[in-house]
Amino acid sequence: MKAFTDYLLKKGYSSKTANSYANTANHFSAWAEEENIILEATTNRDVLHYIQIRKKTASQRTIGFIVNGLKHYFDHLSIKEMFQSNQPNPASQIKIQGIKRKKLYHILTKQELEQLYENYPNTTPTNKRNKAILSLMIWQGLNASELFNLEAKDLKLREGKIYIAGGRKSNERELKLESVQILDLMEYQLQHRQSEKLFTSSGASNNGHNVMYKFMKGLKKQNPKVDSAKQIRTSVITHWLKTYNLREVQYMAGHRYVSSTEAYLVNDLESLSEDIEKYHPF
Repeated sequence: MKAFTDYLLKKGYSSKTANSYANTANHFSAWAEEENIILEATTNRDVLHYIQIRKKTASQRTIGFIVNGLKHYFDHLSIKEMFQSNQPNPASQIKIQGIKRKKLYHILTKQELEQLYENYPNTTPTNKRNKAILSLMIWQGLNASELFNLEAKDLKLREGKIYIAGGRKSNERELKLESVQILDLMEYQLQHRQSEKLFTSSGASNNGHNVMYKFMKGLKKQNPKVDSAKQIRTSVITHWLKTYNLREVQYMAGHRYVSSTEAYLVNDLESLSEDIEKYHPF
């Protein structure tokens, strides 16, 4: 199982998780041999039967971990060409009930995200503030709480970076600014920022929630596919996961636990062989 463990480590998993998944794969392989199941010909029905047996002694959360490990294992075997190219991952369609799952969002494409920014008006001080906010949502994946906790000093334009402080549920990080957003951020900071906080309300309430409500309402008119600020962040993180490994995305997203980052993988519907409604529930 060393090749499988190395495969997981390259994907950004910790040694502990990689070893646990390897143990899961070992256990399944031993069971398959006892049942005279050829590993390369394993079917969805075989995996379901195995899971039914494990359910007798394991919790739902453990079963979820086992299923996830087997999905990775069969992906690994597919890459090693032990499976035929048209043979689906036999564990990919299994869903375990009773485990809280990340909400599925419609994922906005990179082009749709960038068009939101390009098409956003830049004529009034409020527009300029909102466009600066939008840029940090699209390229740095900031959530509403992080945006309104930013201090002016956190924006390091000379270095082309921004510092995001950690919170109760997030880690601190420093992220690169994209060239396309720097001029708008610079203009906003120099001409329109009103306090030591980077973003404030233009009204008397200084309520970030009110700002985001009105701002998102305008974005929805611009593109009806836009649902919420969480959807934009989810889209950004989902695209990151296609380019960077889990540990890198964990840092970029400010997640305390890699499992929080891994939960966003469920939103990458392109990698699923069938619609979520066709999953086999237990």
